[in-house]
Amino acid sequence: MKRIIACMLAVVTMLSLLCGCENEKDEKTDGKLNVIATIFPPYDFTRQIAGDEVNLSMLLKPGMESHHFEPSPKDIINIRNCDLFIYVGGESDEWVKTILESNDKKPRKIIALMDCVDTVEEAVTEGMTGEEETDGDEKEYDEHVWTSPKNAITITKKIAQALDELDPGHKKLFDENTRQYAVQLTQLDQQFRETVDQSERKLLIIGDRFPFRYLTDEYGLGYYAAFPGCSSETEPSASTISFLIQKVKEKKVPVVFKIEFSNGKVASTVAEPTGAKVLELHSCHNVDADSMQNGVTYLSLMQQNLRNIKEALS
Repeated sequence: MKRIIACMLAVVTMLSLLCGCENEKDEKTDGKLNVIATIFPPYDFTRQIAGDEVNLSMLLKPGMESHHFEPSPKDIINIRNCDLFIYVGGESDEWVKTILESNDKKPRKIIALMDCVDTVEEAVTEGMTGEEETDGDEKEYDEHVWTSPKNAITITKKIAQALDELDPGHKKLFDENTRQYAVQLTQLDQQFRETVDQSERKLLIIGDRFPFRYLTDEYGLGYYAAFPGCSSETEPSASTISFLIQKVKEKKVPVVFKIEFSNGKVASTVAEPTGAKVLELHSCHNVDADSMQNGVTYLSLMQQNLRNIKEALS
């Protein structure tokens, strides 16, 4: 929470410096829509829908941890002057509200991913090392809505609808691309469902943060994890480590997961005394520069997740 407040104060300061500087805006003049997505999933969904027919950019640089992001003055100018701005909409995006409420100049359309689907409260479940709560803390909702392929379909269709309204001339193309992409996402959803249904084990162990609530809820998977999804903690308690080791041994779980950009220390600490293997479960929040250069997609990341989950449930 302190980091969020500090970020908002920094944004307010930048906005005050930017007032009257609209002549510096970074608009492209090729007639294409300018679309900005804060993180990788909506960036890739938009890429699948629109291809080269829009000027698409991702605010979060490849390899950057999303929970530590702070917008630059140029980012703020570009957001205020774009045609479509897509962001998550959770507590880590409080800086967005500051930008959008500070000036009359706003994107033509704005999509918050958390407004597209039903959300659930972030939970500190059995065994987790949770952050200290303070009196008056508001409910926090899990932000990682895209980890469910079914949610990804809904979000993609919302983005397509916005693009149709902004650029009716390309509506037929956008709609056909969306239809084809929805078929692929539906196939992914069915593959996850079949994998879980055919497995006797229904439990995942994550020795890391847990940004997979929508994924596990969708397919009826149980889980134990070291931290909640948006936790800023990096060192689990001794009781958390002990609890996870006990569960791996008790349930004979063959895989302990770490998430992307993690050093994997917690997962390795849990796996080593149990003989389990450490594999990655990718939340798709962001990708590294090499992956971006090599054309990684939400679908390819989720297919890898499916293979690793299949091994964990074997």
